[in-house]
Amino acid sequence: MLEIVVAGGWVMGILILCSIAVIAISIERYWTLNPEKIAPKNTLGQVWNWIKNNQLDGQRLRELKQSSELGRILAAGLSNSRHGRDVMKDSIVEAANQVVHEMERYLGVLGTVASIAPLLGLLGTVLGMIKVFTAIVLEGSGNTSALAGGISEALITTAAGLCVAIPAMMLHRFYTRRVDTLVVTMEQEAVKLVDALHSERRVDVREAG
Repeated sequence: MLEIVVAGGWVMGILILCSIAVIAISIERYWTLNPEKIAPKNTLGQVWNWIKNNQLDGQRLRELKQSSELGRILAAGLSNSRHGRDVMKDSIVEAANQVVHEMERYLGVLGTVASIAPLLGLLGTVLGMIKVFTAIVLEGSGNTSALAGGISEALITTAAGLCVAIPAMMLHRFYTRRVDTLVVTMEQEAVKLVDALHSERRVDVREAG
């Protein structure tokens, strides 16, 4: 393995760093973007029970805010529910924007790696072919060792670039899709809460829990 890395030249070092970044981000995002941690199913039902039993106070709101990302969004809306539907919705949107921004953290890095890894592989290919032609010019085509080294560098970096880019792209799309799904779930829960408090059609949010 070490011989392959060495044969690939300095471009392989960059690709190795990219692969480490992809693995680290994937593990971190898998742990962070756990649906049960982001949007627990019983959160809205618990909030509605507090409201019905007149138990919603500052302490409950702090607990709700710290419980999960969904709780953070609902707490922002509840804190401003007395100021009307529009103010409540604006508070929810503002909190949701912050939550979504945090959920999308590092996903841009995955997308960047997926884009640049093949280009790095192509760069290694070009550098390897330059070595081949330089060896031909200086030593002729009889020096098979020099030719093989350049061709080997070209092929190794191309393969390495693809091996890094393909998983990075798949993981980027997977986590982007997970974020989108979580955003839709939290949006639905927030809408149910707003409707229950301010809409003429009273939605029974107990079913959401």
